[in-house]
Amino acid sequence: MGLGAAPHPPWVLGWGTRMRTRMGTRTRTRTRTSTGPALSSRPSPGRAPEPRDGGGAAPCSAYPRPSVAYPRPAAMSLRFSANVSWLFAELPGLPARLEAASRCGFAAAELGWPEGCPAPALRRAAQRAGLSLVLLNAPPGDRERGELGLGAVPGRQDAFRQGLAAAVQYGREVGCSRIHLMAGRVPQGADRAAVAGEMEATFIENLRYAADLLAQEDMVGLVEPINSRITDPRYFLNTPQQAVAILEKVGRPNLKLQLDIFHCQIMDGNLSRNLETYLPLIGHIQIAQVPGRHEPDSPGELNFPYIFELLESLGYNGYVGCEYTPKGDTVEGLGWLRSYWESRGLQPGGTSKATE
Repeated sequence: MGLGAAPHPPWVLGWGTRMRTRMGTRTRTRTRTSTGPALSSRPSPGRAPEPRDGGGAAPCSAYPRPSVAYPRPAAMSLRFSANVSWLFAELPGLPARLEAASRCGFAAAELGWPEGCPAPALRRAAQRAGLSLVLLNAPPGDRERGELGLGAVPGRQDAFRQGLAAAVQYGREVGCSRIHLMAGRVPQGADRAAVAGEMEATFIENLRYAADLLAQEDMVGLVEPINSRITDPRYFLNTPQQAVAILEKVGRPNLKLQLDIFHCQIMDGNLSRNLETYLPLIGHIQIAQVPGRHEPDSPGELNFPYIFELLESLGYNGYVGCEYTPKGDTVEGLGWLRSYWESRGLQPGGTSKATE
């Protein structure tokens, strides 16, 4: 199905309210009186679908950016970021995905290392789409050798610094001030416990170097635990506790925790307590359902309406990155996000609806 013609049945739009009721969390009663843009698949009046390379309707053309700046609602709402390395894979190239994200109501985007997309092209695409770029990965190293980050890999300090310099330059050119510093993998065939001390010392050395360089650019470095039970058995940094202990040893205020709820649930669970405990150190959050790593409203272990309300109640004001694999068409799978905005009385993008 084309990106510009995705139907959104009532059971999708009502997911948030019903889930809160079913899970026993706080419910909301809403009467929709706003005359804001309807959540449909029809283009707004006066705005025809724009062509894409190869033709076809513009994705998410039903979600034009509001023409006036509405005030923020009194109650706090979360800010979501589209990870365009994962979402909108139906479209070729990051510029087209950024435009699609904007048309679906996102105001921010994030991505992995943007191979094949020069910084000027990405900057122009983000500016055209009206998106802030809020997260970028440092280069992963030599993928042919099986590397996935170099931060904690002994003997690869020079390559880590070269990759960091490239990420800082790229981030500066595209206006992105947060960089994910990947730890890397335990060497093939090595015993994790036997090499843990050397790898941690290497990571601390590299993070201190990175923090000092990033501070010169007013940038923030992020470290992310990646689960070693399902996703990557050899990834060195695999729990929030390990990440926080390392951040405390490094002792730099511009280094933060990137907490992916998917990885955290698989390794540790206890999400409510972990979010409460580590909130002061969290610089970015990412979401996906467990175990399939699909949309938050897909079948799985996690009650995302409760998690969203918890983050709101804790006063989390960073971004929530949508880093998941859509089960099908990306736009059809965004019903959970439209439901979130609707349940808070918000326009797509998180701005308050006009009051009559």
